[in-house]
Amino acid sequence: MGREIAVFDTTLRDGEQTPGVSLPVSYKIQIAKQLDKLGVDVIEAGFPSASKGEFEAVKEIANLGLNAKICGLARMVKGDIDAAIKADVDMVHIFIPTSKIQVEHTIKKSREEIIEISVECVEYVKDHGVECMFSAMDATRTEMDYLKRIYKAVEEAGVDIVNVPDTVGIATPFKFYDMIKELREHLKVPIDVHCHNDFGLATANTYAAVLAGANEVQVTVNGIGERAGNAALEEVVALLYAEGFKTNVRMEYLVETSRLVERLTGVKLPPNKPIVGENAFSHESGIHAHGVLKDARTFEPGIITPEMVGHKRRIVIGKHAGRHQIKKMLEDAGYVVDEESLTKIVEKVKELGDKGKKVTDLDLFTIAEVILGEVRKEERAVNIEEVTVITGNKITPTAVINAEVMGRKKVTSAIGVGPVDASLKAVTELLGKKIKITEFRMDAITGGSDALADVYVTIKDESGETFTARAAGTDIVMASIDAVINAVNYLMLRKKKGRR
Repeated sequence: MGREIAVFDTTLRDGEQTPGVSLPVSYKIQIAKQLDKLGVDVIEAGFPSASKGEFEAVKEIANLGLNAKICGLARMVKGDIDAAIKADVDMVHIFIPTSKIQVEHTIKKSREEIIEISVECVEYVKDHGVECMFSAMDATRTEMDYLKRIYKAVEEAGVDIVNVPDTVGIATPFKFYDMIKELREHLKVPIDVHCHNDFGLATANTYAAVLAGANEVQVTVNGIGERAGNAALEEVVALLYAEGFKTNVRMEYLVETSRLVERLTGVKLPPNKPIVGENAFSHESGIHAHGVLKDARTFEPGIITPEMVGHKRRIVIGKHAGRHQIKKMLEDAGYVVDEESLTKIVEKVKELGDKGKKVTDLDLFTIAEVILGEVRKEERAVNIEEVTVITGNKITPTAVINAEVMGRKKVTSAIGVGPVDASLKAVTELLGKKIKITEFRMDAITGGSDALADVYVTIKDESGETFTARAAGTDIVMASIDAVINAVNYLMLRKKKGRR
């Protein structure tokens, strides 16, 4: 253990091949800069010959002066290779089908011709003074004898690194381990692996390959990519760290990078996504929460903490919540709760949970205040006095809010893509942009055009403190504003109680 593993990120190439994802140049540059900040060793910036825009994107990224090597993909065609070289990449990644099914239905060349073409293209890349990576496409469905022959041939031609792709995601960890081990014993050049997630085994297969001697791993942020995606960068890097391997990735930027890619690609993360998902370090069960509050290692991996990856631990309340965690949350917010009152609060929380309700922080504190008789409306930090929203055909949605903030009159305005968006932007302007809305959900809970809208929000302040709240009403704009203002008021009240 302790061996260093290089990280090759292909978010901008294979990740962009996610159905429905197409990144403009400006987005690609943002992601490339973030990947460099994260510390990946190689960024596969794209497929330069695919289009004029793709060529320009790769070239612009290659000239950003990043620390990471910039790689461009190319088919075994000199025109493709020339396009990659003209894009100023540090490495050209060439590939050719090698499995029987792909050779028969795509390239339609003899096995000997494929080896000759591969050697010729490796030599062509190297003659131009650029690093070369060679991929035997669909390697995991290629006969081992032939795979050894073609990899040995490109090694002798001067290739810098060979990639073993599980192109259709059929590998399993034990078989992939044996495959990489056999290749490792046969070759001298570094071995890279590229795993797809069709059976949910991409991370496991990648790790198995590292154990077998692979030197580099290909990954994408959030595991995006064709079909079921690729090995997820955050999962692979965290697992390698936990198992004693070294990478150059700065893990504290994993969540930050994940959120950026989620936003720019529009591919939403499931809450239970390992390492970076909203629930990755969240606990509701009473037994789990009690243990975590005493020592996080009781119900978390331990060697990977939320802070290490840029995350935050959350204790969530619901019907599975226990007395200890509810009491702890109330005490942290400054409430003094006797055992009798705590029993009533716990019963009420579980009652809401049994009805299928998601119990927010605001719900808990409202229940506590009602039971404890501590409702103090005068302690509200923000009071909305008037809201004006303008929208319509050929009119940019605009919201104007008059409010009292911490005893001072304030007026703000903002534009948005719709009336709700404009209103919420005006609210954040009202608060000096110190509050960020990290989750927003709206459901219609009655039928008809006058349906009652139930709005659920999570906000985060500048210190990373989060708070959840909801509001309901027939006016979706006001319900949205009320939910955010409720969350802000109780977050400030909780901090005030905590200080007191």
